[in-house]
Amino acid sequence: MLRALDIRDMLIIDRLELEFQPGLNVLTGETGAGKSILLDSLGFVLGWRGRAELVRAGAAQGEVTAVFELASDHPARRVLAEAGIEAEGELILRRVNTEGGRKTAWVNDRRVSGEVLRALSDELLELHGQHDDRGLLDPRGHRLMLDEFAQAGPAIAETRAAWTARRTARRTLAAAQEQIAALKAEEEYLRHAVAELDALDPQPGEEAELDSTRRRMQGAERVRGDIARAHQVISGEGAEGLVADAMRWLDGAVEAAEGRLDPVMEALARALDALGEAETGVRDALDAMEVDPRALEAAEERLFALRGLARKHDVMVDELAEFADGLRGRLRALDASEGDMAELEMAVRAADAAYDAAAQALTSLRSEAGTRLSSAMAAELAPLKLDRAVFEVDIAPAEPGPEGRDDVSFRVATNPGAPAGPLSRIASGGELSRFLLALKVCLTGDNAGKTLIFDEIDRGLGGATANAVGRRLARLADGAQVLVVTHSPQVAALGAHHWRVEKSVSAGPTGEITTSRVVPLGETDRIDEIARMLAGDTVTEAARGAARVLLEDADAA
Repeated sequence: MLRALDIRDMLIIDRLELEFQPGLNVLTGETGAGKSILLDSLGFVLGWRGRAELVRAGAAQGEVTAVFELASDHPARRVLAEAGIEAEGELILRRVNTEGGRKTAWVNDRRVSGEVLRALSDELLELHGQHDDRGLLDPRGHRLMLDEFAQAGPAIAETRAAWTARRTARRTLAAAQEQIAALKAEEEYLRHAVAELDALDPQPGEEAELDSTRRRMQGAERVRGDIARAHQVISGEGAEGLVADAMRWLDGAVEAAEGRLDPVMEALARALDALGEAETGVRDALDAMEVDPRALEAAEERLFALRGLARKHDVMVDELAEFADGLRGRLRALDASEGDMAELEMAVRAADAAYDAAAQALTSLRSEAGTRLSSAMAAELAPLKLDRAVFEVDIAPAEPGPEGRDDVSFRVATNPGAPAGPLSRIASGGELSRFLLALKVCLTGDNAGKTLIFDEIDRGLGGATANAVGRRLARLADGAQVLVVTHSPQVAALGAHHWRVEKSVSAGPTGEITTSRVVPLGETDRIDEIARMLAGDTVTEAARGAARVLLEDADAA
């Protein structure tokens, strides 16, 4: 709800502070007094595109501040959250326009762009007048209005969920079809490669083990000859046999040597034992290092085969097993594709059926609500001097989407027997305003905490029709906030709060200065103002009496 509006140095307003209230707020005044400047200033602080020159002549800059009261669940809080702006119960918008045209804006003292202001404006306020009926003229707005009237939120949510599931099922099927097509294109390669890999059966770490075995066997071949020659020198044909011969030769001379050969014989015995141990060790080493040429050849052939296959598939040897698993998985997917595709196609059919059911239920809900809205509009149009007009809600098939497959448009026939057509082509400006007012009354739940502003939608109307307009505005303001700029005394009399816009001319340093001000009216002033609206420049007692009657009738209502 708009609580306050502070305007400084904008057009012919030097300083103006207004405090608005809940309910029906009316602004009246003579033509040219500055009522439109109030709306221009409000539009300026909300980021609307309007007049290029707004700064009052002689001022360095113009400034407008608007204060809104926000409920905890107000839709504007979503915009604030997205912009990273904190707000409690009060929202303060301030915008400055320099004489050179530069515009700067703040929201709760946080610098913001015009885009943020306009996003907030969409949630805070609606302006309606004879030349600002975009909601009625835009068919996309028609569907939103009808859905609000039908309270179709749950049905729309269900349709959106069904649409998402349908889209997901179709995308999954399309991706599977694409994958299967790619697999079929390489089926021959896959089967040949898998067979080749299965035949070789590479194992992780096998390359390093084979390479180590090959190196060990090759090394053994090189050193075994030296060990064999050493064995020959040590064994019975070599040193061991010579030592044994020496001991036999000395054995016959031991007695004659009278003990001198005893140590020699002992040393030779020890040497013979050591040579025996060495011969045994060398023989064991020869046996251990004996290489089977066929085993070495087999190890080399497998190692070369593994490395060749790795080069062929451009992977490391140790990655061949994992690579083979991947190829087998693709082959399994190809072999199982027929069954998988059948399941996916069944899922798509089920998702299509679920969406069709949800969309059809939403269409039925909209059709029923369209009939009710047309009836409600007929009851509202008659008092607005549109009793011969026919309002229709046209629901036509449209391309399926997340919110159903309905194209909704409001059509009217303003004369009996005339074909119904789009509002923009059939209704005049004044008729559009009254159609809009009737719609807003029928769609009382559509306000969602917004301030509704009606700019002279009663122009050209009088008497009972103007009174009917005023009573509908008062009904809209019940529990909400409505601002009305009006020239109709019948509408003004129904206001809960009344301001008069006045223009004055005073002498200034460089000539006459025109300024505009807004005056809150008490009971007596209201009588005089409504009398002026009834009688014109000369206010008579009869006009005052008529004004009192209008106010009494309004209070009685």
